[in-house]
Amino acid sequence: MQFNELNVIPEILKALEKEKYSVPTPIQEEAIPIILSGKDMLGCAQTGTGKTAAFAIPTLQLLCNEKITHSKTRNIRALILTPTRELAIQIYESFTSYGKYTKLKSCVIFGGGSQKPQEEKLKQGVDVLVATPGRLIDLMNQKQVDLQNIKIFILDEADRMLDMGFINDVKKITARIPVKKQTLLFSATMPADIEKLSKSLLKNPANVKITPVSSTVDTIEQYLYYVDKNNKRNLLTHILKDKSITSALVFSRTKHGADKIVRYLSKNDVTAQAIHGDKSQGARQRALNDFKNKKIAVLVATDIAARGIDIDELSHVINYDLPEVAETYVHRIGRTGRAGLAGVAISFCDFDEKEYLTNIENLINKRLVEIKDHPYPLMNNFPAEKKTQPRRPSSRKTDPKREDATSKKKYRMTVDGVLKEKRTFKKSSKYGKKRNK
Repeated sequence: MQFNELNVIPEILKALEKEKYSVPTPIQEEAIPIILSGKDMLGCAQTGTGKTAAFAIPTLQLLCNEKITHSKTRNIRALILTPTRELAIQIYESFTSYGKYTKLKSCVIFGGGSQKPQEEKLKQGVDVLVATPGRLIDLMNQKQVDLQNIKIFILDEADRMLDMGFINDVKKITARIPVKKQTLLFSATMPADIEKLSKSLLKNPANVKITPVSSTVDTIEQYLYYVDKNNKRNLLTHILKDKSITSALVFSRTKHGADKIVRYLSKNDVTAQAIHGDKSQGARQRALNDFKNKKIAVLVATDIAARGIDIDELSHVINYDLPEVAETYVHRIGRTGRAGLAGVAISFCDFDEKEYLTNIENLINKRLVEIKDHPYPLMNNFPAEKKTQPRRPSSRKTDPKREDATSKKKYRMTVDGVLKEKRTFKKSSKYGKKRNK
């Protein structure tokens, strides 16, 4: 099937041809006709399946076809809510590319930087608004955003939205949107909380499930290295010397860990940058652009920051730390092997992560291929000792006389260090004068 068989209008088809899109992915093939029909939809598709185009293309077409009354300013008619800045930027870029030959205007708003440029863009009038929850609520409270004309509401990465604690923000935003609208909810996983949320937002939705939540793309080769925790960085450096690794996305469990990995790689002549929540928006975007433009070969990221990373030709994903949640593994490795291309996923596992590995293999119903011949094999077969914080010594100076003092007497320390009995006074009920006790 071709895009022109999905009744996509010529203006959008022209833009898709320029982006070298010809054959729709399964999620696009199923979702586009449903959305064009005006129905609510619940879509479940893993990362890398073309989910953004699946809702962006029909949204743009519906807005183009809508007859609107001419006014001095454009009203926001489509709202896309997404959890991270990177993902918001990616979606905005997609709407801009697909809508290049339409007269529609798009805008993206997110936190972490000055809102002044975003305010100026909103004042010019926009048809499509892509936003993260926090910044959107701020601008709504400042009367900078009006959602009374929303016709299409899209909640993307709904599972991550809930994981990041945005559920209350989502409820505040939906309360300000008209009841009569088309709602689309997309999620990579479908836990009970998402099903509950979908029932409150969607009306008689069409369900589109492209692949099971537990599945991994067949074109991805999955390998496993057992290694001690303190040797992981040495093993990573050893693996990255392989010239077949043209681009590698390395996952760290923590922000601090990501920075440590980058520092170690830099000392060993491997160009790498980190991307996580503590980095400024400018630094995150520069690192992402450098990675996309092949200026750096390695990008080290945490799971939340990586949600907005969309790279077509990513050769390797490396799980430096195994994720504690098995489903996260599926999302991580789904960033390689896209569009039918081959990809490689490498996972490190120390003794304490063996439980995570078992959960992952049970979820995907597949054993990872173990690489035994490497210079840093697992030697420690005992769980790591839990670090306990030593008790801080009391800073209070002790005095033998103070310790021997009975509870009946109170003492005070004089300037010369002599401990003397502290005098207390009691009011006389008869004369109102103070006397020594």
